[in-house]
Amino acid sequence: MTLRRSRLTRRSLLGAALAAPALSMPALAQTAAEDAPELPVARVTSGFRAHDWRDHFDSLGRGAILVDTESRTLHYWSGDQSVALVYPTSVPLSEEMTRRGRTSVTRKVVGPSWAPTPSMLKRNPDWPPFIGPGPDNPLGTHALYLSWKYYRIHGTHDTRKIGRQSSNGCIGLYNEDIAMLFDRVEVGTQVLLI
Repeated sequence: MTLRRSRLTRRSLLGAALAAPALSMPALAQTAAEDAPELPVARVTSGFRAHDWRDHFDSLGRGAILVDTESRTLHYWSGDQSVALVYPTSVPLSEEMTRRGRTSVTRKVVGPSWAPTPSMLKRNPDWPPFIGPGPDNPLGTHALYLSWKYYRIHGTHDTRKIGRQSSNGCIGLYNEDIAMLFDRVEVGTQVLLI
């Protein structure tokens, strides 16, 4: 398939409409469609679902985090119900890497270091055994450690991963989002992955 480049812009479309009042809008739209590049049609649908904390938690306590792996979103509610936030996330690459259930935040770290898990090293033997804090660190700028070994909610410097199945098990957020969440979340905050 060959793609044609079109010089059609909103400005040129508006100019054409003003310059040719005799053209009806359907005719103008047809002209615009004929001049548009031939692109493959990609259907993009949002999997976003709004959640109410009461559907998942008995109380908010110190706050609550719900990670919806299907819609790739993280929902946060503060303990006093004054704050409700939703962030786009990355989720695990496969169903085998996805852990679901209840856990909690056990530790908060600014500038986390990273070491691949034994299963990661088995799949990727060329990976480095350790990366300290900084721009090459896969955990980004902040990390919330969970009671499950090896699982984190963390930032990422690779923004292409957000909104995709791209992690080795963790939940990734934009660095700006994890920094905002990090400031609000307490150790002991309940977490549910569905």
